[in-house]
Amino acid sequence: MAKAAEEAARNDIATLLKTAADAEPEDLLGADGYIFCAPENLAAIAGAMKDFYDRCYYPVLGQIEGRPYAQMVSAGSDGENAARQTARIAQGWRLKMAQPALIICTHAQLPEEIIAMKTVFEDDLNRCRELGAAMAAGMSMGIY
Repeated sequence: MAKAAEEAARNDIATLLKTAADAEPEDLLGADGYIFCAPENLAAIAGAMKDFYDRCYYPVLGQIEGRPYAQMVSAGSDGENAARQTARIAQGWRLKMAQPALIICTHAQLPEEIIAMKTVFEDDLNRCRELGAAMAAGMSMGIY
């Protein structure tokens, strides 16, 4: 999902794709906007994404205000809580929501489905590409 959005965005703007584990406060400070992408686990943002927010929240607080963001969530059922958590963190950073959260539902409900590798279908990847392209277009036109 993140790769699809990044590939579409890079047609209009410079991009940097990093995993939550590899991203640092300096990456946030050096970017003009953000697309946060994470799975929802047990009705919450995934642990790696929570760790990213824990490590990066205070070091950039007050320094990235007004920058645009969007988010994508991969969820087994609804993804709403993970989206709310990221939106709340973005609100604390005083980021500007560029578009509503994109939630891709995998419908994984059984234990073996939940632990299995997920397939994101082409229609959903196209939605991710559209989000990335829209974010980039808005940034390049100065809308955000």
